[in-house]
Amino acid sequence: MAVTSSKVVRLVFTTSGGGSFTITLPNPREDLQLPEIKAVMESLISSDIFLTTSGALTGIRDIKIIDTTVNDLYDPLAD
Repeated sequence: MAVTSSKVVRLVFTTSGGGSFTITLPNPREDLQLPEIKAVMESLISSDIFLTTSGALTGIRDIKIIDTTVNDLYDPLAD
């Protein structure tokens, strides 16, 4: 049995084709702030370096920091 934790920041963009594009980055800094994240996202949009199946990035749709804890109750290899 093991308990593990992980944290990611999920950046979701709107695209020119009406869809969305998500970038998930592991282990964000503890002191990460919204203005800093938005500035990076706006920079990615303006640099136009991503071409997705639904077109270029056009805006910010969502920003989340997701903290996950997993409690592995059974490990068949440990038996």
